[in-house]
Amino acid sequence: MSKLDQVLILDPPSDLRFKGPFTDVVTTNLKLKNPSDRRVCFKVKTTAPRRYCVRPNSGVIDAGAAVNISVMLQPFDYDPNEKSKHKFMVQTIFAPPNVSDMDLLWKDAKPDDLMDSKLRCVFELPSENDKVNDVEATKAAPMMNSAKADSTASTVPVNASLDDTEVKKAQDKCKRLQTEMSKLAEENRQLKEDIIRMRKVPRSDHMTSNSTSLLGREATTASLPSLLVVIAAIFIGFFLGKFIL
Repeated sequence: MSKLDQVLILDPPSDLRFKGPFTDVVTTNLKLKNPSDRRVCFKVKTTAPRRYCVRPNSGVIDAGAAVNISVMLQPFDYDPNEKSKHKFMVQTIFAPPNVSDMDLLWKDAKPDDLMDSKLRCVFELPSENDKVNDVEATKAAPMMNSAKADSTASTVPVNASLDDTEVKKAQDKCKRLQTEMSKLAEENRQLKEDIIRMRKVPRSDHMTSNSTSLLGREATTASLPSLLVVIAAIFIGFFLGKFIL
């Protein structure tokens, strides 16, 4: 039985290109598309597993769906004279109706059921044109930043004037509020005085009536001794008249 052709469509189809410099992690993407009407299990392998990090490195692709895979090359000392021998292989198999254990699926898979595609790793250093473009971009960046700074500076007076106007409006509003609060406080004070004055009026009348009664009592009390004196004088005169006669 002949080997099955790869059911997935790979992009890129044959080469994984990594562009230096390789002093930091360099990432390239691999897209797997499933044009069939069945679910497909995939697994990504490499001949240099310590040099690469692949996410995700396995999974299931639904019918008509696609998945993007990130292949990350770890930093290393690149030698232009050394030819890269690193390779990748995308291995696939049609998924059973109820797949749960992926490891067991791959372990029990028959060779005739497996499909695979191989990709070659290509390392590229930046060309001279790219370097020139990078230098020009680096030079242009300060100019663009200065232009942005100038435009920002030119807009500052306008913003400042707007801020001054808003501050003046706020100050005027505060003054008006303070004046209104003063008026309200004065009205409140007058109301309090009126209330106190109204409360004092009945008390003063009561005090006046009390004082009048007290004065009457004092006058009555004061008149009692004089009346007694008169009575006593009458009795004394009566007795004296009897003795004399």
